[in-house]
Amino acid sequence: MEQMEIIDSVCTYCGVGCDIAANVKDNTIQSIFAHPDGVVSEGKLCIKGKYGFEFVNAPDRLRIPRIRKSFLAKNPKIHEAIALHVNELDETWCETTLDAATTAAAMKLTEIQAQYGQKSVCSIGGARTSCESSYLLQKFTRHTLNSPHVDNCARICHSPSLKGMRTTIGEGAATNPYNDIYQTEFMIVIGSNTTEAHPIISNRIVDMATKHDNLAVFDVREITLHRFAKYKGIIPHEANLLILNMMAYVIIAEELYDEDFLKDRTLGFDAFKEKILSDPFANPKYFENIVGYEHLSKLIPKVAREYALKKSMIFWGLGITEHIDGSYAVMAITHLSLMTGNIGKVGAGLMPLRGQNNVQGACDMGMLPYYAPDYQEPKEIGLMTPQLVEAMFEGRIKAVINMGEDLTHVHPNTNKVNAALNTLDFIFVQELFMTEIAKRADIVIGVKSAYEKTGVYVNAMRRLHLSQPLVKSDLPDDWEVIQMIENKLSGDYAYEDSKQIWDEVREVAHRRFSGASYNRLERHRVRGLQWPVHTEDTPVLHQLDFRTDDGYGRFHYHQYELRGMVQELSEKRLSGYHLTTGRTLAQYNNASQTSRCEKLNKRYDETVLLVNENDAADFSSEKVILKTQYGQSAPLVVKLTDKVQPKTLFCTFHHAKSKINNLFGDRCDELILTAAFKSIKVEVVNV
Repeated sequence: MEQMEIIDSVCTYCGVGCDIAANVKDNTIQSIFAHPDGVVSEGKLCIKGKYGFEFVNAPDRLRIPRIRKSFLAKNPKIHEAIALHVNELDETWCETTLDAATTAAAMKLTEIQAQYGQKSVCSIGGARTSCESSYLLQKFTRHTLNSPHVDNCARICHSPSLKGMRTTIGEGAATNPYNDIYQTEFMIVIGSNTTEAHPIISNRIVDMATKHDNLAVFDVREITLHRFAKYKGIIPHEANLLILNMMAYVIIAEELYDEDFLKDRTLGFDAFKEKILSDPFANPKYFENIVGYEHLSKLIPKVAREYALKKSMIFWGLGITEHIDGSYAVMAITHLSLMTGNIGKVGAGLMPLRGQNNVQGACDMGMLPYYAPDYQEPKEIGLMTPQLVEAMFEGRIKAVINMGEDLTHVHPNTNKVNAALNTLDFIFVQELFMTEIAKRADIVIGVKSAYEKTGVYVNAMRRLHLSQPLVKSDLPDDWEVIQMIENKLSGDYAYEDSKQIWDEVREVAHRRFSGASYNRLERHRVRGLQWPVHTEDTPVLHQLDFRTDDGYGRFHYHQYELRGMVQELSEKRLSGYHLTTGRTLAQYNNASQTSRCEKLNKRYDETVLLVNENDAADFSSEKVILKTQYGQSAPLVVKLTDKVQPKTLFCTFHHAKSKINNLFGDRCDELILTAAFKSIKVEVVNV
């Protein structure tokens, strides 16, 4: 009998990236707790961090590679090559060995590229696995397969943050560490239900707001953070850019901007100022005539003044980015920091709250069609995921390699995505469970989870954490599967462990990671290191210069375009119901892990639709179906509440059976194609 062992690692859920410690006995996780000296967790974990580990030993864990019977029937040469290693599992699947599965994958990829061209293959995923695996997947796709088409789930979350921040200040990442919350004088949270989505960050925000009454919160519904806010902003759907430009208007009209900072560190302010002051939508008085939201005409100027005159931070989430003007809204956020000098300082900066545990790292590794590792220009720019879906219909994409991302659940317009997948010749999936995309695959390979492997993860504040396995597993790591396929195509990869891949990353992406060796990351496991890491790491970005080519920050004004609920309100014709979506604390993303953890799943095992109490007459049954032109949801449980506005509906997207993403079409960010998940008008059908 083994003795209890305590092993340090990193949480496998959201982008906060909490340091964890696990009690492990007999190669089984007994419990997980926050490292008492952890800089990120501060000794506290949310319920997912504490109780979300049972998935590791779930009975339906994918442990033996599977090949679809119909795939073998359509590919007799492949079947013949691996026939000795194929065993029938059920009506749909055969089981096989890892060697046979990767042999079949290599043969099919070769065949498809010979018939349709090298660019007929794409790779999607990487934010749920380590930097090493994400790096190797994009390298394999770009250099072995010679296809430029790589993307990850940032496409449906924070790609607009990357675009907006890089356009204005040259870097698309958080500017400050979380603990700068304790050094700030004023905080704005907009489009983030932080207590549910990033609870360990919200602990800090709530602590400061309770002590100093220095928090402003903007959201389309009342969230927990509003209880602690000095300024409680409930706003109409799709009004983010409107609100942010109004704040800029107040700061300019009342001359609250930092003239020295603007002169020394920015370009284009005079033109920006002129555009703001002549914008008919920028004056907060616009809200005086918006029924139900008149309070914003006075609240916005108060928030703007306090933000401008104090050392301030802004936090945002997908409530900003998942709109058609998400990138422009992020630019508007950075404009506020540039105008007031609230950037490049301890306690003053910009905090995009990343969703996945390694989505920052996946982007840093070049798992994007328009960036190679270190955000360098790739040899060829590929297609973004929505463009790949269109290319499938056109017959230009014939194969998908999918690593840890559920294309058929968490992406919009699910019916369209499924129809596009029907046109493919090959779907290859690396996963922990038979998720919705795995069920569509031709070959599925089970891989190690984050709790079973060594690798670097980069959290939402650019912190590198070297994870180590809590338990041993004989499953392959993602990068090992990629290497096996590559060896059957080119034979160039000979990595013995993840450290060798990371050492290559440190050379290829030296601007960020040259000094972040495994040895150094091991020594600083509890604190972590914030990139860029050279001789020292960099907790606060932009202290002397912005990370643009010339070091100057820039203004890129975009006027708000009247639409949706705001337009209906302004024209006194609000009708129907506007749906918004978000997370709940107990579940995570597609719930593939959390739904297999009893203490989490029993708290939220089905999707609940929140409806304003005054709209009860339209909801005459216990369950309703929501419809749009793109599809319909499953029947949803109705819960009446005063926490959402009239004509506003809210639900989560975690459970695939609810089919929430059937409702969303192709509306997306104008610049970067991130889906407009945060607002859609729906028809309500009582069932």
